Amino acid sequence: MILFGPSGNSDSFYAQGHKHTYEAFSWIKKLGLGAYEYSFGRGVRVGQPAAEKIGAQAASHGIFLSVHAPYYINLATDEKEKREGNIRFFLKTAQAAKWMGAKRIVFHPGSESGVKRDLAFARVKESLFEIIKILDSEKLLDIEICPETMGRIKQIGDLTEVIELCAIDERLVPAVDFGHLHARGLGALKTRDDFRAVLDELENSLGGYRARRFHVHFSRIEYSAAGERKHHTFADTDYGPDFSPLAYLLAKRRLEPVIICESKGTMAEDAVDMKKMYEYQLAQYEN
Repeated sequence: MILFGPSGNSDSFYAQGHKHTYEAFSWIKKLGLGAYEYSFGRGVRVGQPAAEKIGAQAASHGIFLSVHAPYYINLATDEKEKREGNIRFFLKTAQAAKWMGAKRIVFHPGSESGVKRDLAFARVKESLFEIIKILDSEKLLDIEICPETMGRIKQIGDLTEVIELCAIDERLVPAVDFGHLHARGLGALKTRDDFRAVLDELENSLGGYRARRFHVHFSRIEYSAAGERKHHTFADTDYGPDFSPLAYLLAKRRLEPVIICESKGTMAEDAVDMKKMYEYQLAQYEN
């Protein structure tokens, strides 16, 4: 079934007196949500006891848990020290994810960093293949790895690139950030046809489970000529994309992605709104 949830905790979670992530799962369950993404964006700073406590609470409330690897991973680098660092960051992320019982690891592929795009992308593929081999050897790959579509034009991670990365191994599942695609396309996602083209590319290129049960990030994003600038809330309607065209298509096609909201400060509330939009569209077909 399709699942909705936040990336991290809303401002209202803390305003109501909560302090710890392990408290979040009962809170979002009461909102009717079923997924949660824990971010290691600034580094893996959780030990085994805390990670296991978070995982136990997520499991007890039936929450699908994913994690986000550190933002500073750049698989396009050619520097030996940084490549070795990427491997360490992935190993630490995978170990913490295992302690939590998380089902997916989302990561940023990298950026051009002053070299031609085809060379940068080739380095990303090479690094990812190496990381998968190492995770396998450490018995840490009983989890899905999700390369994310990125919001800045010079970042590796347009939809075609992410699909090509997923072709490396069947355990790689695309993380489609629709806000990022909208931003790097300078306002590319407006109509149902715009969203339909994304879903069609997933189906035609990957098909099966990965085109049906892919990972989603969604938020409204402000952009400039270079792409993404910053995330906004659903109330900030000056910025796109709007979720309703995608809700229509997900309901029509009976797709079952895990949808994580990355709104700034209102991620749980906006995830609830997305769920309501989807359920409204689904009801139209069922009736």
